[in-house]
Amino acid sequence: MRTAGCGSLLCRLMTTPHYQPGYPAGVSDKSKVVAGVLQILLGGFGIGRFYMGDTRTGVIQLIVSLITCGFGALWGLIDGILILVNGGVDGQGRPLRG
Repeated sequence: MRTAGCGSLLCRLMTTPHYQPGYPAGVSDKSKVVAGVLQILLGGFGIGRFYMGDTRTGVIQLIVSLITCGFGALWGLIDGILILVNGGVDGQGRPLRG
């Protein structure tokens, strides 16, 4: 079986371009306001982190909230405030847009 080379259409569809059309180079297409509000409202479930593409932290926040019977949602609330104040990065390390 032959695998697709890096120049193939499949390879280009499966990778994220170095820039997002309509946004400055190096800036995420995700909004820090949306991420922060989602994290404040649903941070116990890690929804803001899932939106940002940071699934590892989102899963950890979900597990901590379940283990602590909801008290771990405080982490999500604080995290959401920090995202709104300081910004953050998406799952690919690009800064969130304002």
